[in-house]
Amino acid sequence: MSEFPIGVFDSGVGGLSVLNALREELPHERFVYFADTGHAPYGERGDAYVAERSRAVALYLLDRHRIKALVVACNTATAAAIHELRADHPALPLVGVEPALKPAVATSRTGRIAVIATRVTLESRKFEALHASLAAQADFRIVPCDGLAGAIERSDHREIAALSQRYLNAAGTFGSAPGQIDTLVLGCTHYPFIATELRRHAGDVVRFIDTGAPVAQQTRRLLSQAGQLAETGGGAVVLVCSAAPDALDAAAARWLTRPADRVTTAIASTATIA
Repeated sequence: MSEFPIGVFDSGVGGLSVLNALREELPHERFVYFADTGHAPYGERGDAYVAERSRAVALYLLDRHRIKALVVACNTATAAAIHELRADHPALPLVGVEPALKPAVATSRTGRIAVIATRVTLESRKFEALHASLAAQADFRIVPCDGLAGAIERSDHREIAALSQRYLNAAGTFGSAPGQIDTLVLGCTHYPFIATELRRHAGDVVRFIDTGAPVAQQTRRLLSQAGQLAETGGGAVVLVCSAAPDALDAAAARWLTRPADRVTTAIASTATIA
């Protein structure tokens, strides 16, 4: 089992930010990254649809690639489907992502925290429970960012700039002074790729929190407990998508932090994943 790959999936290219963290933490592991680009963005779909897609992708990765673990590198899919995936595959090491509110509370000095994410993530029961458990510890400014993940998928820089300004302005005033927001939670795996643009509006003193490193560390812990850590190997990556392979290739070339010459792309059979 240690030689089998780890599956990673997202509705599109945002999960590449989590893949970067996984490869840094687990340099000998092989990965299969599935971008469900034919059905993106999940953040603008309903829970039932996202759960159905997540279960289909998990089965594809297990059947076709014999994965030994699965990382759901999508906040929306985690919120909508993580419990169903765990019920479907109880023996499979499985890691999801969620907006990093707990680390943000520990980091913030002013007690004011902005959270940006897709509307589906923010309206999920999973997020609502997390928010409620921490609401007494900080003032959270919750901002649903309709369209932002899609703009990042398309590399539409003008729209990214306009939406980033709109949503961070809606959050409030950023800074380190009392009453200002000093911590920004990036609650979608797409958002680390536009950190420079977000920084233009939040300022240099604001701490950005995402989930890549904690997810990678949890994946290592689960594989170690199962005795499935790879001890040797160069950490090859296979990229698979349900549509638009050229766009996935371009995103990988742009955003993967380790050499792209280890990356190949293929379209998953539509007979397997409709």
